[in-house]
Amino acid sequence: MQIESLPTERRSDKPQGERRGLVIIHTGDGKGKSTAAFGLALRAHGRDKPVKIYQFMKVPSARFGEHRAFEQLGVPIEGLGDGFSWKSRDIEHSAQLARDGWQRAEATIRAGAHFLVVLDEIMYPLRYGWLPLEPVLTCLRERPESVHVVLTGRGAPRELIDLADTVTEMTMIKHHFKAGVPAQRGIED
Repeated sequence: MQIESLPTERRSDKPQGERRGLVIIHTGDGKGKSTAAFGLALRAHGRDKPVKIYQFMKVPSARFGEHRAFEQLGVPIEGLGDGFSWKSRDIEHSAQLARDGWQRAEATIRAGAHFLVVLDEIMYPLRYGWLPLEPVLTCLRERPESVHVVLTGRGAPRELIDLADTVTEMTMIKHHFKAGVPAQRGIED
């Protein structure tokens, strides 16, 4: 490891623009997309900002670790789907759930009552063609200027990336699953 010298001055100029709602995307094949979005939700909630989380692939009755924690904190988190496609028994039903879920999420974004709206795993219904991209783009462009929106999932479409203010691509360098270690509660749920 190379040791660095401590910086003695700011490495970039301080932005002078006005604060406004941001569109933030966490995409890529690495782990941590949802976790990063949940971290932003916790940060906003810690500042007494209203937050709403929609999970496009989780079932409404899901009780993963994040659901339990957000419930205890009073942060609304809502499952909109019926699980990942390989678990679905009726793909058209899954697609309809995504479309219905988008209507709820869009109404929340447009209402402007929430500081942060998380659209967790929305890239999947977009990529599968269950949700048309254009209404999502239109909503993000027309949202109230104070609303921040975080979108997560692999394979973010170029149009979303172009619209976003911040895009982070998670890259897997190493993953325990490849060594045969299964998912563990409290780490991946």
